[in-house]
Amino acid sequence: MTNFIPIFPLNIVVFPGEKLNMHIFEARYKQLISDCVEQKKSFGIVSATDGKLRNFGTLINVEEISKKYDDGKLDIKTKATKVFVVLEIIKALPNKLYGGAIVNYPNNLEHINAKLMSIILKDVRHLHKLLNVSKDFKKNDETLCSYDIAHHVGLSVNEEYDMLELLHENQRLEYIRRHIVKTIEVVTGVENLKDKIKLNGHFRELEGFNF
Repeated sequence: MTNFIPIFPLNIVVFPGEKLNMHIFEARYKQLISDCVEQKKSFGIVSATDGKLRNFGTLINVEEISKKYDDGKLDIKTKATKVFVVLEIIKALPNKLYGGAIVNYPNNLEHINAKLMSIILKDVRHLHKLLNVSKDFKKNDETLCSYDIAHHVGLSVNEEYDMLELLHENQRLEYIRRHIVKTIEVVTGVENLKDKIKLNGHFRELEGFNF
């Protein structure tokens, strides 16, 4: 399917299923959100990284306007629904402050690989334990997909965007798995270094080398 949507470029990556709270303060985006609410339409967040607009983005539904300020600013609750690819950017729209894009929605296979996900979740929780952080995914392990854990494994914005471009669940899971393995190696190395530093100056039991 191909259609036109208003777009909101941001230096973030939003994954399908993600809930995002936003504070809207720019005039063009206050108008965009007001139009979407009034017309019951969705808008697109297009990732803007390294100073350029990228080709992939995520369709966003406004679920609630939590607060309207006297100056027109808005606090809104949104939910991302699906990935789109930008075919053409339309910078200026008649009588509008915001722009838009013609987009289509690629097949985005999300069949859950339970075995691979189980391995990844074990590594994710090991990483979180090393970092002394706690995360609640608010879903049963059996229903989690790559998008649910992507923000919780330490990916950079550019890495998250690379993952957004992957249209098969197995590809996304493998991308996350490789990242976690490398991250655990780095964190473990740092922890070992801390231990070595702590031992400096202590009396240690050292066994001689036989030669």
